Amino acid sequence: METTGPETGGPPRAGASVAEQRRRLALSGVRGHVAKGRDFTHQALLDWGWAGNETADDVLLLVSELLTNASLHAGGCVELALTAGEHLRIEVFDGSTTPPRRHPSPQRGLPGGHGLYIVERLSDRWGTRTHETGKAVWAEIEASRLTSGRSTGR
Repeated sequence: METTGPETGGPPRAGASVAEQRRRLALSGVRGHVAKGRDFTHQALLDWGWAGNETADDVLLLVSELLTNASLHAGGCVELALTAGEHLRIEVFDGSTTPPRRHPSPQRGLPGGHGLYIVERLSDRWGTRTHETGKAVWAEIEASRLTSGRSTGR
């Protein structure tokens, strides 16, 4: 379920800055949460004028990785939040306070253990923050990377 309003955003209002935009998607108990999170993110990028380049594709991969990691290692996703400003901040909330750990030696060509390496490689910054009922794993991409770049034909 998408929450919109002055604080959470909808399509940008005339004259509104992207910096004012925040969108949230509740994912607790939702089936197909990775696909729903990607679709939600893609629509936000379109609305914010940040779609159609390679960096936007990287954002969708980041969302997929963060949601998958929460599902596999933290008991499931609670919420996806996107905040647009000088950078795009992607936050995935889960119900575990255990911080994510990179796999010490993922095997090339074998699935598993690569998620946080992908997050680290594609984002400008990433980290975690705990709260009373779990944690948020976040990644940021500078807005300048989303407003430039080669079109991918989307």
